[in-house]
Amino acid sequence: MSGLTHFDDRGGSRMVDVGGKPVTERLARASARVRMAPATQRLIRDRKLSKGDVLEVARLAGITAAKRTGDLIPLCHPLALDAVEVSFEFSGESLLRIETLAKVTARTGVEMEALVAASAAALTVYDMCKAVDRGMVVEAVQLDEKRGGKSGHFVRAETSVAPTIDADDEPRESSDC
Repeated sequence: MSGLTHFDDRGGSRMVDVGGKPVTERLARASARVRMAPATQRLIRDRKLSKGDVLEVARLAGITAAKRTGDLIPLCHPLALDAVEVSFEFSGESLLRIETLAKVTARTGVEMEALVAASAAALTVYDMCKAVDRGMVVEAVQLDEKRGGKSGHFVRAETSVAPTIDADDEPRESSDC
């Protein structure tokens, strides 16, 4: 199965051996969107849902999920993350964009941690708001940027939100809603 690193020569699943790879700084940004009714977005913005502050609970869910990625994705290496950030941006009156950043100094990348964080944050928004809006849609979970490692730097061309990293790759405080 040429080109797919999680399969051996006979097509069996395998965890990639990263033991011989150098330890380097790695960073990944991912995002997800939640479409909702305008009234739901107002409830989130105004912190009027009975379950509490939706965005703060979703932020904690995203960070926790990133830390547990190795437990959720069978062939993913468990990583001691250096940093995880989760930020939110409302767009129009019915869209919430979630952006995550994960950093690690390790032998393998941190893309899955950023993607799992975005997914868990989006699902938490759904869970906290489903009583008022079962029509919400979680969509467009995607890797937006990856730095470090052998494959180099990747940036998704259509990313619409400015990166949450400074030029020196250090996480910074983001302006959250």
